[in-house]
Amino acid sequence: MATSEDKRKGVPRRKILPLLGGSLLLPFLGNSRPKEHKKEEGDDAYETLLKPDGTTVRVKKSSLNKAKVVDKKMSNTSLLHWLGMKK
Repeated sequence: MATSEDKRKGVPRRKILPLLGGSLLLPFLGNSRPKEHKKEEGDDAYETLLKPDGTTVRVKKSSLNKAKVVDKKMSNTSLLHWLGMKK
C-alpha cells in the first residue's frame, strides 16, 4: 500500500522532462508570418557611390536627382583632370 500512495503523490521525472522540453520549444513554434520590413521611401532611399580616393559614401537619391551633370560621356583621363588628381 505504501507504494501506491507514493505513485499518487509524486510526479515521476519521466513525465516532467517531456513537458519541460516541449515548453522550451513553444517560442520557436510561434507566429510563422514574416516580419514586415520598412519600405524605403523616396526621402530615405540612399545610394552607395565611390569617391575619387577609393572610399565609399552613402548619398540620398533625391540629391542625386537634383545634381548637375557635367558631361555624360567623359573619359577617365578627363575625369581625373577635372577632379584635379592628374596634372
